[in-house]
Amino acid sequence: MVRFAKIAVATGLLAMIAGPALADSCFEDVGCAGSHYIPKSQLRQLSCDALWTVRNTIYHNNGYCFRTQRALSLYSNDGCQYQNSGDVPLNQYERKNVANIRSVEQSKGCP
Repeated sequence: MVRFAKIAVATGLLAMIAGPALADSCFEDVGCAGSHYIPKSQLRQLSCDALWTVRNTIYHNNGYCFRTQRALSLYSNDGCQYQNSGDVPLNQYERKNVANIRSVEQSKGCP
């Protein structure tokens, strides 16, 4: 989880500088979620915490405004634009990766 948290914070800082939709969500173990599809086989190897971090970093880098204490402890809402996750403008890779992450989270019984 430490590698993911550090990368999430770094990509979050880049998103704040560049603005939503300009920063790709890149992770050491799965690559960049905004520019390629992450295979479910790779996602299944991640912990629930890592899956949560990857999914929420994608949303953060695209301007989502977080409400949960868990997310607010990791991500800043500075410059956020979207209160509803369905309104966040994800590209085709991000949409598919988020759907696959949610599917893997559900199959693993993640909270």
